[in-house]
Amino acid sequence: MRVALVLYGDLNFTSGGFLYDRRLVAHLAARGMEVEVVSLPWRSYLLGLADNFSPALRRRLQALEADLILEDELAHPSLAFGNRRLRPSKTRVAVVHHLRASEPRAPWLNRLYAQVERRYLTSVDGFIVNSRATLETVRTLGPCLQPAVVAPPGIQSFPRLPGPAEIAARVKEKGPRRLVFLGNIIPRKGLHTLIAALTTLDRADWRLTVVGSLTLDPAYVRRVKQRIQAAGLSPRVEFTGALPAAGVAEILARSHLLAVPSLYEGFGICYLEGMAFGLPAIGGSAGGAPEIITPGRDGFLVAPGDVPALAACLERLLTDDRLLLEMSLAARERFLAHPTWEESLEGACRFLLSVAEKT
Repeated sequence: MRVALVLYGDLNFTSGGFLYDRRLVAHLAARGMEVEVVSLPWRSYLLGLADNFSPALRRRLQALEADLILEDELAHPSLAFGNRRLRPSKTRVAVVHHLRASEPRAPWLNRLYAQVERRYLTSVDGFIVNSRATLETVRTLGPCLQPAVVAPPGIQSFPRLPGPAEIAARVKEKGPRRLVFLGNIIPRKGLHTLIAALTTLDRADWRLTVVGSLTLDPAYVRRVKQRIQAAGLSPRVEFTGALPAAGVAEILARSHLLAVPSLYEGFGICYLEGMAFGLPAIGGSAGGAPEIITPGRDGFLVAPGDVPALAACLERLLTDDRLLLEMSLAARERFLAHPTWEESLEGACRFLLSVAEKT
């Protein structure tokens, strides 16, 4: 079967969604399918909407010699209206990481985004989603009754992961507790909430390493760094920028706790990456994180922007060695129970074959 994947920008971009797309392309190719990647320019939302009326783009998509077209839902602005002009000659399946309309913002703006996404979602023949929460969001936007499969992300292979004894030894180490924030530095990831919570902790001795791209929203990065400096926390906080997998693994291996209090996550692969190294995870309660984190067992969930609740969770783990050890070992067990990329994407592959046969 010949498959085309349509997405914004470069497939090698560093984020969980693009990692998912890369893994899916590789899996389909390993199954003997021909996969063509179609990259569209990543521009403003309005310019993306204008793509729907571009004869050149319509000809480009219509000319694809593919039995099935995968579309990364993040590119929906460019496809929401144009898709209908290409049907029924092309079977389309959307890969949905999370909906734009599900992110926290002004209600009137999300209503506008929801109208466009609803039109897009009703223009495809099926969905691959990364979590039950994402599927529920798609369904509630409705009427989106097309077939769907939940295929959660796996986790990248690290050359070496710590065992229970090594995790216990790390917890017993003297000195400050080492926190890690893992994710691109954008408002949705909630770094500002984490910094606000850390400023309230008087008893805990901690250091924070922030791992993620600093270039996606430079104005936001500047504001966060200014808050850190104003609070006198600069000696305790290190920004590394984006790192290769080996660099991420090195930091996770020496850390005690992962804290990414996102305002919304379609899935939250960063939590699993931390758990692979025995790090309890503190995440936001909105979206897919509750499918990964069991509060009180392997981490905690906090409502978006709830600084006092986040501070309370941090203080418990930073000052109670016994609790930190119990939750660290439970986090490792949670990671070991998660399906591999191969297991998850094989289900997605079978789903694509079934959709192609029916349409």
